[in-house]
Amino acid sequence: MGIHPKIGITGLPRSGKTAVLTKILEMIVEEREREINSRGGDFSNVELIGGMKTEPIMDGSERVGFEVVDIKTGDRATIAHKANDSRTRVLGYGIDTEALESVAIPAIEFAKDYCEVMVIDEIGKFAVESEYFVETVREALEVDKPTLLALHKKSRHPLLQDIRRRDDARILEVTPVNRALLPYKIHKLMRETY
Repeated sequence: MGIHPKIGITGLPRSGKTAVLTKILEMIVEEREREINSRGGDFSNVELIGGMKTEPIMDGSERVGFEVVDIKTGDRATIAHKANDSRTRVLGYGIDTEALESVAIPAIEFAKDYCEVMVIDEIGKFAVESEYFVETVREALEVDKPTLLALHKKSRHPLLQDIRRRDDARILEVTPVNRALLPYKIHKLMRETY
């Protein structure tokens, strides 16, 4: 177990997990830019943040699916959609594990090898349908670097159970009450180690 925290953000659907995560990443980038400006150095070769995030696909106000996005390259793929007639269905969505793997795996591998901060948003009911994804996340968690994870609150999948049990994991729940302040708290936890 390393010194860098694996911070898991959890909460009910639509609780704002991704918004909290996005705010933390903005704070990390802003802080690094201030450091660079104050030192006048060139850190352009440093890969600060890498990994993947999940974004909803909306049809008006209705969620009809989810995309995975590589934070570094912007590559994206639809991993779950109501119109997808996949044999694997979760919560009414057809799951495309190959699409997930085509974007999420390289994104996580790159973050694991080259970035200072690793982001995996979200480890949930769709993504754990891919054994390859689960294995890649397990390997990434063995690397000692600050890691931000968005975790499905109710999933009983062994991967999520294992993350919750880790000595170096801090799991924080997003609620309507703490949503505004949580990014600052998590950023402070991360700053103490990198």
